[in-house]
Amino acid sequence: MPISRSSSGPPSRARRRTKAYVCWPPGPPTPPTWPPATRRDVTLPVTAEVGPVKRVTWLELFFDLVFVFAVTSASELVHHDHSWLGVCRALIVFIPVFWVWVGGTMHANLHEIDTVRGRLGMFGVAFCGLILALSLPGAFEGTALWFGGTYWVARFGLLLAIQGLPHRAAFTTFTVGAFLTGPLFVAGALLPPAGRTAVWAVAALTDLSVPFLARKRLSSAPFDASHVAERFGLFVIIALGETVVATGAAAAEHQLDALGLAALAAAFAVCCGLWWVYFAFSATAIHHAIESSTVRIEIIRPVLSYGHLMLIAGIIGVAAAIGAAVRDPAEPLHLDAATLLFAGTCIYLGAFAFTRWHMFHTLATPRLVAAAACLSLIAVAPTIPALASVTLLAALLIVLNVVEHRVVPQTLHRTT
Repeated sequence: MPISRSSSGPPSRARRRTKAYVCWPPGPPTPPTWPPATRRDVTLPVTAEVGPVKRVTWLELFFDLVFVFAVTSASELVHHDHSWLGVCRALIVFIPVFWVWVGGTMHANLHEIDTVRGRLGMFGVAFCGLILALSLPGAFEGTALWFGGTYWVARFGLLLAIQGLPHRAAFTTFTVGAFLTGPLFVAGALLPPAGRTAVWAVAALTDLSVPFLARKRLSSAPFDASHVAERFGLFVIIALGETVVATGAAAAEHQLDALGLAALAAAFAVCCGLWWVYFAFSATAIHHAIESSTVRIEIIRPVLSYGHLMLIAGIIGVAAAIGAAVRDPAEPLHLDAATLLFAGTCIYLGAFAFTRWHMFHTLATPRLVAAAACLSLIAVAPTIPALASVTLLAALLIVLNVVEHRVVPQTLHRTT
């Protein structure tokens, strides 16, 4: 019997072709052992069953633009007041801003926001974030009531956004913000600066404690691992962008000469080193840890909600100080600026040790050693030119990344 022209060819050839298509796309990469103390120190759990992957939407990227401004405002607040009180106050007012972003991100992770209702809700929360960013620099002065009132409105907006929707596991956290911490921020705004600091600190700590206290309720939430890991990684990009902006703005204040170019290059190397520390291995490890966990909130809560707050705080400290080094590279850094630069990097690296322990119950030895080295450089920085301080920090980050690149199993590099 003749074979029709429409035939796909010999059966064996057709089978081979079908097999090739079935094997595409390839499976997930080999789980990393990031950042390893040794090659055998991590025992990875069995990967959980993977469902459809939720992608980050254009709406969420637009939502993030508001918080670029918020990170800039927090960095300016630290830049203008390097004292311990000033840094603590900056952290107190940044926590509610970050928590509004986290609330919007968790809402988008658990619910469909690409609808008219979802878009309008996210726009409303984003507008509140814009007012928070505008009022943040003067939150302990004339714009306190704007800051506290807007935060309360934002928390109520998030609570209203999930009414009538499935997967309302976040209801408890949003309720606390709407009925407890929001009113506390408004009440604190009516007090003198000293009392305001105390009340707002209590409110911020209360917000931070809610994911821990509500962990049983949140354990049933069907968080999408890829989406939530990508969202928090994007916020790290936002914060790192502030270091680039601070570097460029400082360099633009005077004509670029050889010394200024060297300072600009060293500062940019620091930015690249901070990026590499997170995105070379850590981002993949975080995604794998969430995907592998049977109760995902047990990874999301410490690693993303708390760990990334530490990461962002460290980056903001670096951004607030690095401009001073680029602006006057021949002069030594003042002790407060040096503390922000090196302690900020120390907090950034130490946050990875915190997250690694919660993910794999092992120590991030290279990063802990690098963090300790950063602390030792605080005493040295006021005695040497600022260019030398930034160059030392850049060299430290380069050495750390080279060490980790050589220690991480080569199978990871072949599959990513």
